[in-house]
Amino acid sequence: MTSETLWYANRATGAACLVLFTVVVLLGIAVRLRGKLPGLPRFGTVTLHRTLSLSATAFLALHVAAAVIDGYVDITPLDALVPFVSGYQPLWLGLGTVALDLMLAVLVTSLLRARLGHRTWRAVHWLAYASWPIALVHGIGIGTDTGAERGRFLHGDGPDPPVARAQRPELTCPRASRRRSTSTGRPARPTACAPN
Repeated sequence: MTSETLWYANRATGAACLVLFTVVVLLGIAVRLRGKLPGLPRFGTVTLHRTLSLSATAFLALHVAAAVIDGYVDITPLDALVPFVSGYQPLWLGLGTVALDLMLAVLVTSLLRARLGHRTWRAVHWLAYASWPIALVHGIGIGTDTGAERGRFLHGDGPDPPVARAQRPELTCPRASRRRSTSTGRPARPTACAPN
């Protein structure tokens, strides 16, 4: 697998994680408020919450694995588990690590729920609500698609109205992913979107 493929896999799994965890958090709120989705009984909402949680966790594992395996940027397994120790964008990667660690705590306590008791599980489960905004800020800070229309939509900014566009520089995304680097002969890493 090429470095460029891993880079795209990292971006895609990160975006999928954000979307899935958003739905999981909303379903968790619905379950907590004893709500149900139209057409589903309450236990169906709980089952959907659990199933999507496992799917989101699988995408999170792929996201972390792609980041660690990709040799373009030096991210070690330690960097993925211990916040703010990485040499690569320590703040943004550290926030992602904090979100990962919080979600690991939620996952482990969910697997041990019968042994821990409902009260302890519920207390730790609240960390999921803290993890989501931290993961969102991680995606905004470290994501190279943040300035692109698709990235702004994913992070809640959406398409700009014409008045807002007139008040700030347009963002462009150069399509440089296929250019060859002269020093290594490898494809150049796709560049981040930047203001003109």
